[in-house]
Amino acid sequence: MMLNRRQFGNTALGSMAAIWAAPAIAQGGKINLKVGGQFADSHPSSKAMEAACAEIRQQSNDRIDIQFFPNAQLGSDAAMLTQVRSGAIDMMTASGISMQVVSPIAGISGMAFAFSDYAHVWQAMDGDLGAAIRAGLDKVGIYAFPRILDSGYRNITTSNRPIASVDDLKGMKMRVPPSPVWVSLFTALGASPTSITINELYSALQTRIVDGQENPLTIIESGKYYEVQKYCSITEHMWDGLWIIANGKRIKSLAADDLALITKSFETATVKQRTETERLNVDLESSLKAKGLVFNRPDKAQFRQLLTKAGFYADWKQKYGPEAWAVLEKYSGSLA
Repeated sequence: MMLNRRQFGNTALGSMAAIWAAPAIAQGGKINLKVGGQFADSHPSSKAMEAACAEIRQQSNDRIDIQFFPNAQLGSDAAMLTQVRSGAIDMMTASGISMQVVSPIAGISGMAFAFSDYAHVWQAMDGDLGAAIRAGLDKVGIYAFPRILDSGYRNITTSNRPIASVDDLKGMKMRVPPSPVWVSLFTALGASPTSITINELYSALQTRIVDGQENPLTIIESGKYYEVQKYCSITEHMWDGLWIIANGKRIKSLAADDLALITKSFETATVKQRTETERLNVDLESSLKAKGLVFNRPDKAQFRQLLTKAGFYADWKQKYGPEAWAVLEKYSGSLA
């Protein structure tokens, strides 16, 4: 049957439109996904991601070939975040505080002394606060999966003296991650913060570029910082977690069933990881003591009082805005 010129043109345009409108990854096709992580393969978050990726491969009969690369193999946090946004890598685990540079609200969950216990953490992160953070990330092309991994409450380690009172932080050279929240926090506490990436931290402690650092016990153990630090002060000055994030365009091009499989596997692994990390952050104190780390527990109230007096909370309330701050205080109680 012959087509006239108008019919041919309409048919061709229709076919092209169908191609452009189709998902980038068709249902049933081979999918290759690369996921980056910052911590050693022994860290609970790395183990959880390895388990989730293995489950996804198995459940899809290896049609979804998703591979996890721990220990900053794909670059520093900042480098991986840039790659995820550009599409050079598909996914990564990322601290909300570290993502503050591209989506300011992402760091609000790391506000100092915001959550008194894990019950409040999960109410917030699985509730309205987590939803607000994910919405903010979506605006800059980052898709965050619903459940956040637990990194734990952060504590201070030092090589020269324990932190028995807030005065012990004065002038101390403290390593902090490259993020405005951390820098402003330890500046307000009187320390001298220096931003150093996690993959350079051990050598910075070993060569005394800095005297101390702050991290959850799981990271102190997996990073072997007890080898180059003497004291650990349980300050629990902030809680931090790791979002599993993806390039927005890439993840939204997946078929609905494939995205559902990936989401379910990540959620199952995350729930298990939360329980394991909470247990480890208690049990690790004994094993780290056996490795020579000396522990103490300073009064946390003095740190909060100094932060309030220094205007730390008032400044961050203004930066985040009253609406976001109200969502945070729904779970934390009044901070400023």
